[in-house]
Amino acid sequence: MLDLRRIREDPVGVRAALLARHPALGEALDEVLAKDAQWRSATTAAETLRAEQREHSERIAAGKRAGADVEPELARMKQLSVEVKARAEQARIAEQQLQAALALLPNLPDPSAAPGPDDEVLREVGELPELAFEPRDHLELAGPLIDTERAAKLSGSRFAYLKGELVALELALVSWTLDKLAAHGFEPVIPPVLVRERALYGTGFLPDTEQQIYRLADDELYLLGTSEVALASLHDGEIIDGERLPLRYAGFSPCFRREAGAAGKDTHGIFRVHQFDKVEMFSFVAPEQSAAEHERILAIEEEILRELELPYRVVNIAVGELGSSAAKKYDCEAWLPSEGRYRELTSCSNTTDYQARRLNIRLRRAPPGAAEQGGGKRTEVLHTLNGTAVAVGRTIIALLENGQRADGSVRLPAALVAHGAPTGLDARAPRR
Repeated sequence: MLDLRRIREDPVGVRAALLARHPALGEALDEVLAKDAQWRSATTAAETLRAEQREHSERIAAGKRAGADVEPELARMKQLSVEVKARAEQARIAEQQLQAALALLPNLPDPSAAPGPDDEVLREVGELPELAFEPRDHLELAGPLIDTERAAKLSGSRFAYLKGELVALELALVSWTLDKLAAHGFEPVIPPVLVRERALYGTGFLPDTEQQIYRLADDELYLLGTSEVALASLHDGEIIDGERLPLRYAGFSPCFRREAGAAGKDTHGIFRVHQFDKVEMFSFVAPEQSAAEHERILAIEEEILRELELPYRVVNIAVGELGSSAAKKYDCEAWLPSEGRYRELTSCSNTTDYQARRLNIRLRRAPPGAAEQGGGKRTEVLHTLNGTAVAVGRTIIALLENGQRADGSVRLPAALVAHGAPTGLDARAPRR
């Protein structure tokens, strides 16, 4: 959620930033400003009437002590009581409407986010595989180890059974990634995957992406689309001592997405499915640390891709394509030989104070120079960031396709083999 004080103090600057995202956001900002004016007007009127109530109360008390007639004052007090209740109710309704309008505004883009309309390619890393044969896609390479037909009988389209060596590959990949993140200071977490509406609202997924979220019919619970939601809510409503920051978590969980509107090649195999596993990084930091933390998370994502021996490129996402909570976002796209192009594998976003403000997560610390001036600590809204360490299904696709040999077998990277993955895969081997 945006800082209402900032909107009041710099409506022109806020408008320009929002219009860079989408032209329609100017009207949304006008709605916020109008509701804010209504709320402040009703609140001021209620406070003015309460002040008059206090004055009349004092007059009545003084009149009674002096034996004067206080009936006119009592009559006015009754009238004021009715007016105060009416104005207070107007203020309450106006505030609800203001908060609802404010919730529809996305985060303000960082000045360094790509202006658009296209994403900005920052760098390409690694050599593309030179294949002297027609590249196979991941389903051809995995053979019966990815079974979408039987999964469709069980659950419908865009689900899959992973079997045999692919299970060992996934477990090795997740274990290796969590060990790496722990070495970088991220505490491993396995979070709940059923969450209340507040968690999705707090992270900006509601009221923005309802069409992508699974909701339980008989309970006020939703299935996670990413463990970012659960990790952000880990400190919901808390005040964190500034000396504890940064706090970094690595969440591993299944993720569930409706993927409404997805079609074409993306629905082939396991690239875009309704259920997948993911390791997610999440950081709580002081505001002045968030830009550096964003680069740090990106560097870890790149380190993972390099050690997995995957050619990739880094993209600065265009302002118009940012999710509602992100001020700036990087994508890492891996090369897929079967498609002859880079495809999104991981992303990382700096959400600044947007999610923390919605979840009321703050830090407490002394302002600069407070010790010398004898001042105490104060609270302020902290910043949050998130980044994909490993999206398991898509990473398996990239590993299979970039490690393929002419005979249809696949070589897997040494980093994973050392962590328990098979040395390679061969779909031609006999299966039961």
